[in-house]
Amino acid sequence: MSMKWGATAAIVVVAGLLGAGTAAAQNAGPSLPNLPSDLVPKPQQLTGGGNVQQPDGPVADVALKVLRDGSLSVTEKVTVPGGQQLTSRVPLRVPAGDDQDRVYAVRDVKTEGAATSQLTGDQLVLTFAGGAGTVTYLVDGAVADQGGRQQARWQVASGFDTPLAKLTASFLAPSPELSPVDCFAGPVGSSRRCTLAELDHTGVVRLEQNDVGPGDRVDLLVGLPANTAPATAKFADIGLLANAFALTPLTGIVFAVLLVLLVAAGVFVWRRRKQDAGALRAATGPVEVLLRDGDRVFFASPDGVLPGQVGTVVDETVDVVDISATVVDLAVRNYLWLAEIPGQHGQDWQISRRNPPDEHLHDFERAVCETLLPEGTDTVLVSQLRARGGLDLRRISDAMYTDVVTKRWFSRRPDTARGRLTWLGAGIFALGLAATAVLTFTVGDALLGVAVALAGLGVVAAAALLPSRTARGRALAGQVRGLLDYLHTAKAEDIPPADRELVFSRSLPYAVVLGDTERWLGAFAGLNPAADGSAGLYWYGGMEADPDLRRFGARFPSFLTALDGLLTASGRAAR
Repeated sequence: MSMKWGATAAIVVVAGLLGAGTAAAQNAGPSLPNLPSDLVPKPQQLTGGGNVQQPDGPVADVALKVLRDGSLSVTEKVTVPGGQQLTSRVPLRVPAGDDQDRVYAVRDVKTEGAATSQLTGDQLVLTFAGGAGTVTYLVDGAVADQGGRQQARWQVASGFDTPLAKLTASFLAPSPELSPVDCFAGPVGSSRRCTLAELDHTGVVRLEQNDVGPGDRVDLLVGLPANTAPATAKFADIGLLANAFALTPLTGIVFAVLLVLLVAAGVFVWRRRKQDAGALRAATGPVEVLLRDGDRVFFASPDGVLPGQVGTVVDETVDVVDISATVVDLAVRNYLWLAEIPGQHGQDWQISRRNPPDEHLHDFERAVCETLLPEGTDTVLVSQLRARGGLDLRRISDAMYTDVVTKRWFSRRPDTARGRLTWLGAGIFALGLAATAVLTFTVGDALLGVAVALAGLGVVAAAALLPSRTARGRALAGQVRGLLDYLHTAKAEDIPPADRELVFSRSLPYAVVLGDTERWLGAFAGLNPAADGSAGLYWYGGMEADPDLRRFGARFPSFLTALDGLLTASGRAAR
């Protein structure tokens, strides 16, 4: 009878016997680490007798025993050459199919010799220093009911960080009628058979595996008779989303690259903002605004900037003073005529059309002319405009914002965070959302779509934080400070008498927008406007009999105050 049993046991040697049970076994449960045993006879040498050369490297001997309460007793004995260290990470939650994980629990962990343990989350971490170390523990969840029988499953070895030269193991259960036996080795998911796994004549399963590589697992599956022990296996549904959003090496690499790009983008935005702020604080040096042609002197603004554009370039908003300076500039350039006249309730001012808007005007200047003097109106009083309830400034401010972009001083309208970069980021974000949805319900790796969506949000954030002022705009901002220095230091006597009135008048709108009106009027207070043969300033009436600009200098600020008040009552332009 014993001979018959021995023959039968030999036939049950695993390697290829149980093809039909293999597929079911591989989907039945987990993947986990190493084990030795005092509870089982010491494994015999499975590679033959005689003189056996000792392995060159760490070796492990694992003893497994199914107890009558359904728990699995595990004893791991690991010997590590001196000066080395071995760490094993035993997973307690392993894939058991497309939508389930098999969940194990470890308790009563004890260590001896050069071994330490740490139970953290879903893994048991075992560390073996140089020498011999032993770890014993109990596992709940190793026994499962399966097709009228039972199956015990455990990863005898898993998660080693350095190679094992040799692994031996034994498995014992309350019933000796163990069949079938399967053992898989190699990377997680591989179907490669172990070097040797067999059921001997005593009813003990013995296995041997040579050269267990880092990260490899040795997965043992043993069939048991029904009701051998209580089934303790637990399974947790992970669902479609958990699988789709699992962190994989590929998604990990993508997120690492994304992090690097976001950091680089953050540094770039920080440098641009610092550069932009610096352009507003530092002048580019002296700015030549007075051009000489023989004995004549002409005023020319840096980069051709107009008074109404100056304020927007500097503070990125259209303000009331920008429109007021434009009105004065249009009068200086002979498109409007300004005059001080007596009013019913004191001083009033007349705004008249001198020349119709032409191709030399910018859109915002045309808008100013047509807002003050609509078609069919050639003259109007400031008091009349105030009585009408103010002016609609939306067309003017909109044209001003568009103009500074057209001049390439800004990459986008400074009154909005939306530009081409913003729309690009929004498109990338939408693409990421679509990719996430598609990947979730198809091949998985939905985190790739999430990474794309986050990249899109990063682009949108960068677009909002990046200064809209371009390199040309920053250069102009520095030149405007130079222009302000000119207004602070220029003297009437430095300009030929024949050109003083024109230089004074052309510079005045810039003094208005830059807040230097009082100083500029004082510097030219002694100018005789009749020196060119015509009485008074050529663009401002009501003071033709004055021999100098002192009364003009005292009264002109009142006009600016009245005009600013009218525009302010009409609603702030920079909104």
